[in-house]
Amino acid sequence: MKRFFTLCFLSFALLLVITGCTPNLNSSSGANIVVASKDFTEQDILGELLAQQIEATTNLKVDRRFRLGGSFICHSAITSGKIDAYIEYTGTSFTGILKQKAVNDPEEVYQKLKQLYAQQFNLEVMPSLGFENTFAMIIRGEDAKRNNIQTLSQASQYTPQWRGGFGYEFLEREDGFPGLAKTYGLLFAKPPQIMDLGLVYRALIQKQVDMVAGSSTDGQISRLDVVVLKDDKKYFPPYEAAPIVRQETLKKYPELRTAIASLAGKISADEMRRLNYLVEGELRDVKDVVQEFRKLKGLGLSQR
Repeated sequence: MKRFFTLCFLSFALLLVITGCTPNLNSSSGANIVVASKDFTEQDILGELLAQQIEATTNLKVDRRFRLGGSFICHSAITSGKIDAYIEYTGTSFTGILKQKAVNDPEEVYQKLKQLYAQQFNLEVMPSLGFENTFAMIIRGEDAKRNNIQTLSQASQYTPQWRGGFGYEFLEREDGFPGLAKTYGLLFAKPPQIMDLGLVYRALIQKQVDMVAGSSTDGQISRLDVVVLKDDKKYFPPYEAAPIVRQETLKKYPELRTAIASLAGKISADEMRRLNYLVEGELRDVKDVVQEFRKLKGLGLSQR
């Protein structure tokens, strides 16, 4: 309960920063569009991708407001008109913002989300960028090859001899480990170990644990000998990355719709993992990484 009130206080404090202490984000730089992001590396990359694409294909000036906060902070900012666009994950919006019961069909989630966001918030949910960032159950590549394991159903045969290592949130969330274990009958040699998310891959490679929970677009996946197990029973809801944009902004700047829509389907999960690794693993500058990716995808030509 103490942790709950602490989180509520922190969320309220962050909300005040956005809705109270920042009267008009647009006016500070003379920008036409304010693009925000949530507070992790992948969001830095996606926010910069959105900003660069708008600047390269329109005459609009973009103000970048990255690392703004979590989903609720960004949602509050965009509904109050403090920002114009950011990238969200469909499952997060559907269950977290709209409080809807989880649905496994990506198209059904997208269509309902698009309809409800327009009706309730005057927000446009643009087409997916082409990948989803969902929970990923990961094992060592050598174990997957030796036992021919590709799915969570297949892995359930071996978990009684394995050790699990998961973050606190994943162990506690209703849509995390408790439901997953029930769905697949996952039983470990001993109760899963609570681990810092920054240590799970090291623990897996060093054989301190045998299965970990990460994110499907983690940069480490692209460089380590690990295997992401297929969620063959479709336990996790879809978390497709999709731009959220104020309808009022789209009406004011019609060219914005075309600019953002040009990113639809342009990033695969493998590509997102690589981009994350370039920034986190090789310490590359986000702007440079995004510029190179846009050029590779033929998005680099200015239409001004």
